[in-house]
This record gives sequence, structure tokens and C-alpha cells, in this order.
Amino acid sequence: MNANTDWRTAAANLCADGRSLINGQRRAAKSGATFSCISPVDGRVLTEVARCDQSDVDDAVAAARTAFEDRRWCGLAPAQRKRIMIRFADLLQAHGDELALTETLDMGKPIKYARGLDVNSAANCIRWYGEAVDKVYDEIAPTASTALALITREPMGVVGVIVPWNYPMIMASWKIAPALAAGNSVVLKPSEKSPLTALRMADLALQAGIPPGVFNVVTGYGVEAGSPLALHMDVDCIAFTGSTRVGKQIHVMAGQSNLKRAWTELGGKSPNIVFADCPNLDKAVEAAVGSIFFNQGESCNAPSRLFVETSIKDKFLEKALALVPRYAPGNPMDAATEMGAIVDQTQMNSVLRYIESGKTEGAKLLAGGEQALRETGGYYVQPTIFDGVSNDMTIAREEIFGPVLSVLSFADAADVVRRANESVYGLQAAVWTRDINKAMGVARALRAGTVHVNQYDEDDITVPFGGFKQSGVGRDKSLHAFDKYTETKTTWIRIDSPV
Repeated sequence: MNANTDWRTAAANLCADGRSLINGQRRAAKSGATFSCISPVDGRVLTEVARCDQSDVDDAVAAARTAFEDRRWCGLAPAQRKRIMIRFADLLQAHGDELALTETLDMGKPIKYARGLDVNSAANCIRWYGEAVDKVYDEIAPTASTALALITREPMGVVGVIVPWNYPMIMASWKIAPALAAGNSVVLKPSEKSPLTALRMADLALQAGIPPGVFNVVTGYGVEAGSPLALHMDVDCIAFTGSTRVGKQIHVMAGQSNLKRAWTELGGKSPNIVFADCPNLDKAVEAAVGSIFFNQGESCNAPSRLFVETSIKDKFLEKALALVPRYAPGNPMDAATEMGAIVDQTQMNSVLRYIESGKTEGAKLLAGGEQALRETGGYYVQPTIFDGVSNDMTIAREEIFGPVLSVLSFADAADVVRRANESVYGLQAAVWTRDINKAMGVARALRAGTVHVNQYDEDDITVPFGGFKQSGVGRDKSLHAFDKYTETKTTWIRIDSPV
């Protein structure tokens, strides 16, 4: 990111194309309908976006099916697909300022994170899977000498992808990268709250050399475009990231239609457990506060339940409250801003309702709790901390998806493990202790897809991401993601030995 970039001027000059991309062409919805893409930064309309429906989804799926059947993409050698995907990643980097600006205006995150994290992570993901595709080997089974059993991976065909609004580029790349690398054709439905970078990514994919029809983007509302994609009889796999409520519907629709493979990465209510023997209390405080307020709290893996051992809780909270002013909401176009805008008014109102429920149910409000920067016309919420929270409170049970931290105290390891696991979710968790036996014992007892020890949210494309329980099924990232987008085939060859 150029430190001298005038992001506000660039924002005023941004012209975004809201038409869908089907079979290599930008086009309006067949109905001609559109919806307004409103920036949460200041409430202004960025552009009109195609409001696609069943007929547009049908066209996109047909284009994807034709591209798969004529093998214009899956028929290329893996090394050829690799080169194209690396060019795609390079183009994302080359257009990084434009993509970051679009992301910030579309969903409200600070520009320094949109440029420094989201663009780079998306490009790295595309590049990594491109590099991996010609390094994943098939197998030969250890059969008797009278047979040769080949175990091969084959692309599924047409993959439908539905992604949320909180990390539009990253969530899209986690799914389209392994799906495309494996040779599938893709139809992507981005969230109607943040559709613009997905469309621009599809433009750049074409420019990189991904053939028309292989990567399509349909924009629109979930019930009008997302449901038809999940129910489509010619879609072989549906990959979804979003709420647990909608994820359950996705699985039902997969079963109601053609029993397509359904992979869902869903919500979380991640426990962050700090023992009195934490090796670095300041680091634990920084991680607890920074991770819940990062991306305005709009992260499925946000450590929204903070369990602190009773003997250090007062000291911990004193340090935490001293950090809160750092996360005061600011203009996302300002490179110094740490916390930006909530994605839209509906989500902001939802967060504020949860804050009110915390007050009503008896939690102690220590910081924040109000809407901020009303004069901007945007949607901002103060960083909020509640103490005295119990597991039966709404703010401890439900995913808020906003900058709200619930603090709970505990007495011993058995107590905190039991209470941490009292959740329908199981996405991530953390343990802070200098005792390796305690760390490993608690980590193994926690029902979560990822358990961090003495840190939170360190990450790499090489490790899988996903959860237990109602946090979903399947894993994004790492080589394990190829399992979601390939079918395993056995070819059994009888050998009649001539000797």
C-alpha cells in the first residue's frame, strides 16, 4: 500500500460495475431488476447491482456445465492450470489498491487491512492452490499381483459457491481456488451486502486466461439467487460460508434436489481462556481485545467469550479497558483507523439489540455500548465490553457478529472446559498458560476445529479451517480442501500374467 495514497479522493472517483458475469460477459439481470449497493462508510450509493434470479442462475450453471463438458479448463494439464492461476494471483496484487478500496467502501473495513490483509491473503490463496495442483499425486492400491487398482481424483463438475460479506475476497478465494485448481467450473454468489470485489475478481480471472464459462458470478439476494443455486439439479457441489441458520437450509436444499455435496463453514462463539499462569499477560490482553474488535467484530472466529481466571480478572480488565480507545470507530479511508463501519444498518441494529439484551439480562457494561459517528451517515458501533456474563445470557450464547466482548470468570480447568464447551458452536478456541500439560489437556478437551495456545488467530494457508458441531462441516484451506471439490474414483484392472 502506498503511504501517500489519497484514499478519499480515490473513493470519490471509483466507478464500480454491478452487472453479473456469466459465460465471460458482464450482463444485467434478465429481469432488468437492480438493487442499490450502499456504502456503510457514509450511507452513499456506490452503484446499482444486478438483481439476479432463477433464470440468471440457470444461465450461469448452463455456461459452467458446457465449459466443464467440453473440457476447456479441466482438460488442461495441471501445469497449465497452475500457470493461469498464478497469473490470476499476480493480477489481484497488481490491482490491489482498486480491490482494497472497493472492499472498504462496500463493507466498511479499514483500508489498511483491506489492502494489507484481504488482497494479499486472497492472492496468496489463489497462488498456493495453483502451485499445489501439479503436486498432488493419485494412488495405486496395494492389491494382489493379479490386479492394478488406480485411485484417482476427478473434478466434481459444477461447483456453486455462496460467500458472506465480512471477508468477501478471502472467503471467495478459499473456495474458488481449490475448486478451480481441481478442474471444476464455478458459479459464485457473493453476499448482496458486499458483491463488488467478487465481480472484479472474475474480470481479472478472465484476463489471466481462465476460459469463459469456467468462473461465473451471479449477484442478488439469497432467496432469489442463492436458493436457486443450492437447489439446482445441475450443480454437483455447493460450498457455503455464513450463518448456521442458513447453513442448515443449504443442507436441506442439497437433499431436496440432487443430493449434491454440501460444505458449510458456519458460525462461532469462540472461548478465549486465560489462566493465572499466563506467560505474558500483556500479550494475552492485546490478543483478546484486538481479535474481538478486528474487522468490527464481524468474524466467525472472533473470541467473543473471554474466560479469565478469577485471581487475575481485575488486573486483566484494567489492562483491557486501557486499550479500548485505540479501537474507537473512525473513517475507514483513514490509514490510521483500527475499526471501521458495520456492514449495513440492519447488522448495526442487530448488534445494538444484543447490547441492550446484555444490559437487560444483568451483565455489567464496562465500555462502549452505543452507536457512534451518527453524523457521517454511516453505521458505526463503539467497542463494547461486558463483565459479569454467565453462560445463560443471550450475549454468551448467540453469535453477535459485532464488536462486543463478554467476560466470564472461572476457578479451575475442569470448570472452564465444561463451560467453554456449553455452546452449539465449535469453531475456534484459545488457551493461555505456561503449563504445557494444562495447555495440552485443555486443548484436547475443547470441542473446536482450531485451538490456539498462547496466541490467537495466527494463521497460514497450509492449515485447515473449519469447526465442530454447528460451526459446520468440511474444511477450507490446506490440501484438505481438495477433498471437497473432487470425487475419488477407483479403476480396477485385471492382470493375467503371461509368465
